[in-house]
Amino acid sequence: MTMAELLRMPEVAAGVESVVLSSWSVAQDEAFSEKDVIAVLETDKAVVDVEAESDGVVLRKLVVEGADVPVGDPIALVARPGDPTVTDIDALLSELGYGAPSAPSTQQASDSSADAGIDQAALMHEPTSTDDTPVGSVPSGRVFASPLARRLARQSGLAIADIAGTGPGGRIIRRDVERALGEDAGVPEQAQPLPRAASAETPPTMARMPSEAGFSDIPHTRLRRSIAARLTESKQTAPHFYVRGTAHVDRLLQLREEINTGEAARISVNDLVVKAVARAHLIVPALNVIWTADAVRMFDGVDIGVAIATDTGLVAPVLRSVESMSIREISATVRDYSARAKEGRLQQHELIGGSVSVTNLGMIGTEEFSAIINPPHATILAVGAARQEPIVLHGEIAVGTVMRVTLSVDHRPVDGLDAATWMKTFIGLLECPAKILA
Repeated sequence: MTMAELLRMPEVAAGVESVVLSSWSVAQDEAFSEKDVIAVLETDKAVVDVEAESDGVVLRKLVVEGADVPVGDPIALVARPGDPTVTDIDALLSELGYGAPSAPSTQQASDSSADAGIDQAALMHEPTSTDDTPVGSVPSGRVFASPLARRLARQSGLAIADIAGTGPGGRIIRRDVERALGEDAGVPEQAQPLPRAASAETPPTMARMPSEAGFSDIPHTRLRRSIAARLTESKQTAPHFYVRGTAHVDRLLQLREEINTGEAARISVNDLVVKAVARAHLIVPALNVIWTADAVRMFDGVDIGVAIATDTGLVAPVLRSVESMSIREISATVRDYSARAKEGRLQQHELIGGSVSVTNLGMIGTEEFSAIINPPHATILAVGAARQEPIVLHGEIAVGTVMRVTLSVDHRPVDGLDAATWMKTFIGLLECPAKILA
């Protein structure tokens, strides 16, 4: 005979050790169907829906919204159709091994968890009280709030320390921020809905630390830690080499202006660069590869990651089959990715795949730079600014617009000659831009 079981935090991406449970999509004691979204999760870069594998009902939620939960930890007790009726949920949870035999006081648990970097809410049941009375007290000098609550407070211009918490141990959770916003506006909280927070991180808070020399510590965000780990891994495991090129791009800029004439949605130079990268990868397929433990994997289509800066760090969502996309499709997709990246609403599958990334600092005037490869890609193209400079044209000095690019290459799957051939091809496309559209 079957019985209710614990729903555990899934591993939504390789290497992710904990995930923020952003929101529940079903209520406690509410039935759900196969493929229904039970909860919405937030990693450091993306939003992930948890879909039900079969029909069932949520008997008890074990974590509150905004909790940062280790992968594999229980998040809910669920029952399937035909399961025996559960009369004692606490006893069943104990039988399933959920919960500790003894627990420290609220203040001790909160203090020790905060010092260890553990989200205490991940270890507690969701509070059932709906009134305004705090459940417990907050230790003096320390404000406990879920990442979701902190982010909503910041977006609304509220001081988190001024909000009364009704979560476990006086912890400030989302409903507290929503209530405070409603009170601040002088209207019921139902009339002041807040958008669901979209990223797993609260932007870092500048904390002034006592020091004779004077300095400020900016606490690491989850995204910043992830970026640091991935790029360190990349430099340690992928032997980088670099191929640089300079393109005369007056014709490219002229083509862009012709395409944009009379159009409301304007394409960017970077859109043309992304399309040129896809074209070059088709012409030189030796670069459309990645390194795996057992083989060099060569792709048929060209998927390209586009680096996008956000308030909390850099992400690189992937455009699929760029070789078959029009310039306007590329432009629209990049704009959509950029908007959702800044709001933290990228989906996990949009951050996976590809063999190459494009990162462009030209729009802020950087002339030339090199970038670290984004694993498991084999290359990343760093694009500088298009600037007018003296050039030699037909044996005479003239003024032209040039753009410098640097290709960082993983030497394991790609040889130097192939990389040089690719760069020559790519520069040729930028200088004869009609071929980009061929």
